[in-house]
Formats: sequence, C-alpha cells, structure tokens
Amino acid sequence: MRYAVLLDGQTIEVEVDGERVVVAGQTHTATLRAIPGTPLRQLLLDGRPATLSVESLGRGRWALAPGGERWEVEVLDERTRHIRSLTANDDRPRAIPVLKAPMPGLVLRVQVRPGQRVSAGAGLVVLEAMKMENELKAPAPAVIKAVRVQPGAAVEKGQVLLEFDSENSQE
Repeated sequence: MRYAVLLDGQTIEVEVDGERVVVAGQTHTATLRAIPGTPLRQLLLDGRPATLSVESLGRGRWALAPGGERWEVEVLDERTRHIRSLTANDDRPRAIPVLKAPMPGLVLRVQVRPGQRVSAGAGLVVLEAMKMENELKAPAPAVIKAVRVQPGAAVEKGQVLLEFDSENSQE
C-alpha cells in the first residue's frame, strides 16, 4: 500500500508491503506492535528497537512522540490523495479551536499568553509525562484566545489547555 505522509510542510512517500517499508526511496524492514493498555508502540526498524507514543487525532492525522519530541503527521492513502488533488484542496494546516492535552501529565511551562500571535509549529505548552518533557506546538497560525492552565497544574488526557482565535490569525 502506498501513502503520502505530511510532516512539517513536507510530503514523504511511503510504501508498505508486509515488513518491507520504503520511505522516500530507502528500503527498510519494520514492525510496529502495540504495548497493551498504553498509547505506546514498539517499533523495530532495521533491527533497532524504539518506543513511541501514537495518538490518533482523527481523519488520518496522528501525534507521534518518539524520544520526548511530538510530531503531528497526516497520512493519506492513494485514494484520498487523488481525491484531494481533484478537488484542489490545499495542504495548509487547518486551524483548530483548542489545544488539548494528548496525555495526562504535569504542566511545566506555558510559553504563550492571551492575544499573542503564533505561527504553525511554535511551542505553546510543555507537559511532563512518564518523566519525559513533551512540547506541544501550534498546528496552524493563530492568535491565543485564552490560556486555561498554569505551570504546576496536573492535567488529564483531553483537557483543554489553550483556546485559539484563528479568525484573527492573518499570517
């Protein structure tokens, strides 16, 4: 199966055939297994193990957290990609109304304030979860409408951390 993976404004071509995976023309052997009862997955890539957090954001969008970083990717199969090309749908990140905690954790830092304009990828909030710092970033240009948490606050998965005012984000 062929996929287009959108990451940081770039499109990466991926082909999956069992354990054979071709990423941007490079062939690898890979397996991905769920760790029961957790959002974690065990990846074995060319014989090297790695553990990463995987969270579905819906509609082919995923949050991946390998080694304390957080990446948001969109995965399009061939059919979806073709339909988008026919409808001339652009690939700009879509504004969302709120930023929710992707996992339970402790707020270490809030890096924005209400009224502040942020660009896509700007650091917003740093959460500590499972002894790892996770910087949550802006998915699209926006203006911070409200900050709902303070440093030191414990948050639950899905709790609203920030509200965006994407109507005023003229970027």
